[in-house]
Amino acid sequence: MKHLALLAALLAPVPALADINPADWDAVTAEAEGQTVFWNAWGGSTTTNDFIAWVGQRVMEDYGVTLEHVKLTDTADAVTRVLSEKQAGEDDDGAVDMIWINGANFAAMKEADLLFGPYAEQLPNWAFVDVEGKTVQTDFTVPTEGFESPWAMAQVVFIHDTADIPAPLGDMNAILEWSAANPGRFTYPQPPDFLGTTFLKQALVDLMDDPSALATPATDENYDAVTEPLWTFLDALTPTLWRAGRAYPATGPAQLQLIADGEVDLAVSFSPGEATAAIANNQLPDTVRTFVLDKGTIGNASFVAIPYNSGSKAGAMVVANFLMSPEAQARAQDPNILGYGTVLDMDALSADDRALFDALDLGIATLSPAELGTVQAEPHPSWMTRIADDWMNRYGVAQ
Repeated sequence: MKHLALLAALLAPVPALADINPADWDAVTAEAEGQTVFWNAWGGSTTTNDFIAWVGQRVMEDYGVTLEHVKLTDTADAVTRVLSEKQAGEDDDGAVDMIWINGANFAAMKEADLLFGPYAEQLPNWAFVDVEGKTVQTDFTVPTEGFESPWAMAQVVFIHDTADIPAPLGDMNAILEWSAANPGRFTYPQPPDFLGTTFLKQALVDLMDDPSALATPATDENYDAVTEPLWTFLDALTPTLWRAGRAYPATGPAQLQLIADGEVDLAVSFSPGEATAAIANNQLPDTVRTFVLDKGTIGNASFVAIPYNSGSKAGAMVVANFLMSPEAQARAQDPNILGYGTVLDMDALSADDRALFDALDLGIATLSPAELGTVQAEPHPSWMTRIADDWMNRYGVAQ
């Protein structure tokens, strides 16, 4: 992850290409017809892959756009590809047309002017986005400024089998106490997996009396003191984990499989509807439920961005706009499909579009918006870059 923090320093800024006007939607859709969009997105979940395949079917039907899912294990791979193309002078028709992106990856690409835009707030379906109630204009504290568009809301929840953990655990110290009393029954994905690093952030936010220091960049002067509670916590937690912390699941789905196999009783998720979706898919038993911590949990939006050298910018904008449509948003929120939170403002929708959401049964393991409680802010991406590197040095194991 270190190369992301250094990316801006390695590149001289280049202007984003503005060869198509996002506000001229008729021109965008006309140019998009016949284009192929290579969407570089995490490919570690069958349900997510199926949703992306459905998006591809719909944009082909409505716009004649072909969507190809380039399955990633690490978003940084796509960032590196764009960087390599820039260094090689490949400024037209790059291999990456759209990226599912967040946090440090977005910050690095934005800083280095490797993104097309601004485009997001000129897309037709932006009119339905909840800009007041949801974090859709900042990404890990970094202003998006129209260089990425939101398509899903996420919040940290903990998935537990009530047959083994009847009641929620209220904070990280309670999780530590439970794990010490039940060794081997908890784990989390190994960083730098996104969900694994999210667990580290969540632990730090919960352990701090005042997490506001995380809203500004990490420095050599404040890093050690701010993160000390996290390392103290992890030093105590790690020996109590599944396989005594000598191995970790590689991904979130692999972690859920451990619950399904009866090896662990507690898992972390960034999707409030994931447990219900897993029950519906017969992946988890119907005794599984979710909880959040007493002080709330971290939440954010998932975004897509378009590299500056995409040769299918119009097609990519068509896909980004469709992802914000009521049709796609309602499908994504369906726990039988994904169980993602919507980025839309229900008051901005027509009665027919609101009915798509009203008809959803969110399921027995999905918390209501009120039950999800306080949404804690994401730290500045510089914290996560350093924390992930430190975690690997302290606790990392070969996969």
